[in-house]
Amino acid sequence: MVQFETVIGLEVHAQLKTKTKIFCGCSTEFGKEPNENVCEVCSGMPGVLPVLNEKVMEYAAKMGLATNCTVNQKSIFARKNYFYPDLPKGYQISQFELPICEHGHLDIAYEDKSGEPCKKRIGLTRIHMEEDAGKNIHSAAENASFVDLNRTGVPLIEIVSEPDMRNAEEAVAYLKSLRSILLYLDICDGNLEEGSFRCDVNISVRPFGQEEFGTRAELKNINSFRNVHKAIHYEVARQIDLIEDGEKIIQETRLYDADKGTTHSMRGKADAHDYRYFPDPDLVPLVIADEWLAEWQASLPELPAERKARFESDFKVSEQDADLLTSEKDVADYFEAVLDSYNEPLKVVNWIKGEFLRELNQSGGSVSECKFKPEMMAKLVELVDKQVISIKIGKDIFNEIFTEGLDPVKFVKDKGLEQNSDSSSLEAAVDKVLADNPNEVEAYKGGKKKLVSFFMGQVMKETKGQANPGIVSKMIQQKLS
Repeated sequence: MVQFETVIGLEVHAQLKTKTKIFCGCSTEFGKEPNENVCEVCSGMPGVLPVLNEKVMEYAAKMGLATNCTVNQKSIFARKNYFYPDLPKGYQISQFELPICEHGHLDIAYEDKSGEPCKKRIGLTRIHMEEDAGKNIHSAAENASFVDLNRTGVPLIEIVSEPDMRNAEEAVAYLKSLRSILLYLDICDGNLEEGSFRCDVNISVRPFGQEEFGTRAELKNINSFRNVHKAIHYEVARQIDLIEDGEKIIQETRLYDADKGTTHSMRGKADAHDYRYFPDPDLVPLVIADEWLAEWQASLPELPAERKARFESDFKVSEQDADLLTSEKDVADYFEAVLDSYNEPLKVVNWIKGEFLRELNQSGGSVSECKFKPEMMAKLVELVDKQVISIKIGKDIFNEIFTEGLDPVKFVKDKGLEQNSDSSSLEAAVDKVLADNPNEVEAYKGGKKKLVSFFMGQVMKETKGQANPGIVSKMIQQKLS
């Protein structure tokens, strides 16, 4: 039976965090009324001329530098010609033969299907600047379609990978790494739901050992990592089934239906020559001065891979924990801010990857909006670490102090939750538990040593969770020995 290899290349569109559009002064603010952020230039009126937003050039070059690309100090804008209702000029201003960045790479780390850690280098073909199109809005109730041009002219960079990925896990790891870099550079907000970060997935299959690529299908504008993973699995299976049935793969653009978990044909996939690219006569070649490039290189922040390595070496956290902490810049910043107040990295990371991220995800909020500030987290970790409260009490109160942004020290004092380390009162509680459970005592003495956990739980229940577990554990074992 023929075994097939999957070949995946990704085209990622990242919306840049500029205040104005790429070739005019209109706002890029999301969520405005339809056609509010529009002028003569971005709506494609006759006789108008585009003027490049310098920030777009800077942000594109920084992304190239951060992904090991060659930044071309001369690049050219081109017209990509095609018709669509939300493209008012009848062409998109993009780059083709000479983009701003080329020939980079990105190193990814991920776990394969069996949970084994893997690393791989993914090549980047190019990064180029372009303008976004508008948005079609279809109303079944009115039996009509409308066009919103607010997004027209919003600046994008398109990041095109080499076809180096061989499974869904590699593709998702690549996307997550790419998004992290954009966030660390602070040039894109990475919002998948609003379309600020979206990708097209090019997929083909071929028999193992064959050098020639198979016919590819392109999956358009998938807006979550989970859907990318599911769409790839479905599409690979679809293509293999067609080949095994003796049918041909059609080069086409397909859409992923998240509700059904399937892809369906949208249109035939065009090649570059179908777009009739030619240099835009309204825009002169873009030339980047040496001093600009040097300034941008010097201004690059510590990137995710560098920060991850530092966390591992300086704080002795595991590679997995370092990866979790640094994948989101806000989380990494929060972690380091907690350490500024209480420098116990391994204890802090356990609270962040556990209670903190769980509550943050459930609330749907962001770190910047979180009321539970780093100094509050530091106080909580210290309370548990110094046995003022038990870890159980800390976890029990976390939801309330996180949600309301309460000072843990004051909260524990006001509620009377300090841990009980008084030997006499704890001994009375232990004696009561042992007296109330003679069968379990007999079983423990008969060799069932795991029952110590049962006794611990009963004492904690008796003391409302405030007993010092270290003292109780020793006391139980002494009395049962």
